[in-house]
Amino acid sequence: MDKLKRILTLVVFVPLGIVLVVLAVANRQIVTLALNPFRPDDSVLSLSAPFFLFLFLVLLLGMGIGSMATWWSQGRYRRQARIEAKEAVKWHNERKAVTTPGAATTPAAPATGAVVPVNTAPKISSAV
Repeated sequence: MDKLKRILTLVVFVPLGIVLVVLAVANRQIVTLALNPFRPDDSVLSLSAPFFLFLFLVLLLGMGIGSMATWWSQGRYRRQARIEAKEAVKWHNERKAVTTPGAATTPAAPATGAVVPVNTAPKISSAV
């Protein structure tokens, strides 16, 4: 499994890293991001940075939004797991309380090798 993880890392992440570096080198010119749509030349609401920086920030923002959406949508499953874990602990504690030696609620078990009657009703034979 460890070898598979290493191969997967080499096959997926190394080419992805190379593509990101090439993208950064190809888009290193300075661009201005205007946040005021009515006056784009307003310097108060504008940012100037290399274009690849904006690309990386949008990529990270998209990953963050996707992670939060996934976390939000899986909330009911986490809640169900918490409820079931609490029930399992409760059942485990109840079992411990029942199986502890000297507990008054445990029924007496028959001795080993004792004969326990299965059916004590008399048999009725049919005469033909």
